[in-house]
Amino acid sequence: MEYYVGIDIGTSSAKLTLINEAGDIIKESNREYRISEPYPGWKEIDPEVWMQAVDEAMEELLCGEDSQKVKAIGVTGQMHTVVFIGNNGRSIRPALMWNDTRTALPLHGIKEKIQETPKVSYIANIISTGSPAMNLLWLKENEPENFQKVKKFLIGPDYIVYRLTGRCQTDYCEASTSSLFDLNSGKWSSEIRQILDFPESIYPEVKGTCEAAGNLLPEWERKYHFGKGVKVITGTGDNPAAAISTGCFAKKYPVLSLGTSGVLMYPKEKIDFTAKGKNIMFSFDRKNVMILVQGVVQSCGSSFEWWMKNILKTSDFGGETKIDTKHLGENQLFFYPHLAGDKTIYGDANLRGAFLGIGTETTRQDMTAAVMEGICFGVKQLAEVMRITKNELDGLKVTGGGSKNEIWMQMLADILNVQIMQTESGAGAGYGIALAAAGSTGKVSMDQIVEQTIRVKKTFKPRKYNVELYEKKYQTYLKIYEALKQVFEE
Repeated sequence: MEYYVGIDIGTSSAKLTLINEAGDIIKESNREYRISEPYPGWKEIDPEVWMQAVDEAMEELLCGEDSQKVKAIGVTGQMHTVVFIGNNGRSIRPALMWNDTRTALPLHGIKEKIQETPKVSYIANIISTGSPAMNLLWLKENEPENFQKVKKFLIGPDYIVYRLTGRCQTDYCEASTSSLFDLNSGKWSSEIRQILDFPESIYPEVKGTCEAAGNLLPEWERKYHFGKGVKVITGTGDNPAAAISTGCFAKKYPVLSLGTSGVLMYPKEKIDFTAKGKNIMFSFDRKNVMILVQGVVQSCGSSFEWWMKNILKTSDFGGETKIDTKHLGENQLFFYPHLAGDKTIYGDANLRGAFLGIGTETTRQDMTAAVMEGICFGVKQLAEVMRITKNELDGLKVTGGGSKNEIWMQMLADILNVQIMQTESGAGAGYGIALAAAGSTGKVSMDQIVEQTIRVKKTFKPRKYNVELYEKKYQTYLKIYEALKQVFEE
């Protein structure tokens, strides 16, 4: 059988997946790395750190395997993070991350300018801190000498594709979520380019996810002992890639990814600019373009990790979450999960988290449960502002690291009052982009593989007693935003 490799460039690690043409996972490997935070709100990384992690993980992935069987490679990863490529073919400075908030102050003024431009006024509701548009503007205004050196900008995983093939391009997903792209015309927006005063030459070509970016460069072929002509596809962002593997596109149902951020995705027939959430354009072949609506609770797994590692100083996640599910919703302790601002619900980059209702009787376990509940409340509010109905949400497929915790899944079922389907760990972004790589060869059908490989590990049903408790608690939760605004209004 032929083999295909999926590469997922996450916020904190590179994860590689090797599959065969039947969709079976042969092997997985990963390498962790750390981002740099030189100032409050700044989040950067040297993109060569990604490449080194991929290199090391690839050698581990292929160890003991017949690398001659590998026919295609797909790359996915964090959306929005922007990389600046210079004339020498290397990154000019560290990449500015998707969760960087240094552009919070100028954002309001840029939104006003965009709102005054009728053709693209809707982009004012999309553009946010951490978006490629704002991060490119920051570079132009704060490091003009570096901006003058930019030959092309790339978005997240595009950099790995570039390093593997020597070619610069991006896909419809990464382009349409950059705040530089006109979703109505399906092209880079000349109006936004004029507002921000960017040269047209720095924009990469936009291609379909499964189109060939190019063949693997000879240096990598030799290093990994591949055969000639290993194809690297254009790739896409991690959320559409996860949508492929979970059947979101094929079956037209919503999917929640509980990773560093909590991302809710739902395919729709057409764009609805009045509902909250980013409308992501996605195309396998550049011919048929689909819409995937995405909303985010920005601090999801990162809130949980902050609580566990920074505060409790433990990595025993399982031990800390041994919570009696019978009494979920009884405690009146609240955790507000927006530790790094909010993009979808309020569009407030300055929003921060809070514990409310702490008493002398509050235990460590109470606070852990509150952190998990707060994230679930955030997901519930997210679904509401995205106008995803309860019927559409029922049977929600959940993937990502957080989905592995059964207590969390039962909590989510009770809070959303819908059935939650915990998917097998393989159904993630790396697996999805490996499927896309397989489909790009024309030898196998992605839809057929997905049909065979979507595996629901366990289904969690809402329980009347806990649902009623959580509904009352949720109504209180909804009051927290205005209360915090009033407290910190200066």
